[in-house]
Amino acid sequence: MNFNARTGDSDKLASACVVVGISDPRRLSPAARQLDKAGQGQLGDLLKSADIDTGCGKTTLIHTPKGSVKAARVLVVGCGKDKKLSAQDFDKITAAAAKALQSGSATDAVSFLTELEVEDRDLAWKAQRTVEATRDALYRFDELKSDAKPAKHPLRKLTVVVNDRSALAEAKRGVNRGIAVANGIELARTLGNRPGNLCTPSDLADQAKALKKDYPALKVQILEEPAMKKLAMGALLSVSRGSRQPAKLIVMQYSGGNKKAKPVVLVGKGVTFDSGGISIKPGAAMDEMKFDMCGAASVFGTVSAVAEMKLPINLVGIIPATENLPDGDASKPGDIVTSMSGQTIEVLNTDAEGRLILCDALTYAKKFNPDVVVDIATLTGACVVALGHHTTGLLSNDQDLADELLKAGQASSDRAWQLPLWDEYDEQISSNFADMANIGGRGAGTITAGCFLGRFTKDYRWAHLDIAGVAWKSGHAKGATGRPVQLLTQFLLNRCA
Repeated sequence: MNFNARTGDSDKLASACVVVGISDPRRLSPAARQLDKAGQGQLGDLLKSADIDTGCGKTTLIHTPKGSVKAARVLVVGCGKDKKLSAQDFDKITAAAAKALQSGSATDAVSFLTELEVEDRDLAWKAQRTVEATRDALYRFDELKSDAKPAKHPLRKLTVVVNDRSALAEAKRGVNRGIAVANGIELARTLGNRPGNLCTPSDLADQAKALKKDYPALKVQILEEPAMKKLAMGALLSVSRGSRQPAKLIVMQYSGGNKKAKPVVLVGKGVTFDSGGISIKPGAAMDEMKFDMCGAASVFGTVSAVAEMKLPINLVGIIPATENLPDGDASKPGDIVTSMSGQTIEVLNTDAEGRLILCDALTYAKKFNPDVVVDIATLTGACVVALGHHTTGLLSNDQDLADELLKAGQASSDRAWQLPLWDEYDEQISSNFADMANIGGRGAGTITAGCFLGRFTKDYRWAHLDIAGVAWKSGHAKGATGRPVQLLTQFLLNRCA
């Protein structure tokens, strides 16, 4: 699908459909007023007769515009009662417009929705979110369906229109960013949606090599199990022991900044299927454990977006990838393993495996002399209990870094919420037999998981994003969401600014 930006008037642009917003009660946007004037009062008449629903996200398609309107159709999107929209309302409006266009027969459209006022957001943001929300609404994963039925008349082109020529460059900048971020989100979603038999650690390694083909400036290194053994990554390898698929440590380096500048390191949990190991999970909904690599998928998506935008920053993506399966050689509850850091871990529950592969990857991250390290993981069901499916859990050993991520989450509408990382919680992972246990009991499971990772990140500024509640949806909408690619790319964009 193509996106661009241009200037023009809503009544004079020839297209298959023109998209405008109308608020309650009967408050027409500037573009809607132009259409109403050129269309002999058609919009006003339809509003008076209640044939247009102005509720937020409601759509009305007018097939035969009157008067001198050049577009073949007019799509009116309801914007609710508020004069200034929230960022979430704007997403809802643009997504609703995209779905309405896709279900109609217009293959191209011009949108004036960026003229709507959104609280604390500028034109570039609105243009970027128009692209991202449209692509998100129209995303389909049907690469494995033998009888996939695409839309009969799919939307192929959407143009963001501004009236002021001086604002065109800003709109184009937002559109281009939106395309790059949407590409990254779709990559993350597609990787997450692929089943465990087609998305193995080796497949993720191949994906990194494919990214290098797309972006030759990327440097990609794949560490095999013998190399990990030499590095003494006993925690990571203890998880892969139960699988016939060899573990991989995938490293992607993007060098767009000053050669002397320290990189940002992103570490993504890449458990391509998680049965729980010997501490096996219940069978119900175990198929969703293919999503346990969504942290890794978000790193792929972010690296892709950064490389496409050619951001002036140095970035390293590290992905420890493995399966977690039961086997005669699998780790058992009560086993003690030695991590790359030399610290010993009593494995009380083999289903708390994500922190075991992350701790060695976080130790490995030190070799890059990072400015900051952020790990991303579908780590704990406790995070879903605490925060539901709306926000990412955030823990950090550095408040400035935490504030950066929180700010990026607010700006991108991909929000996070900070949880405490206090010494009292750290005591819960004490062990009688090793330096620490890999679980800390039922209480504060997300925080004690963070405390565990914090023991391996004392040499640098670090933050942990628990995305267990936001990385995928269950039920009829089952599938990966691509979060938190938006948060991470905004975090990196802010650093470039």
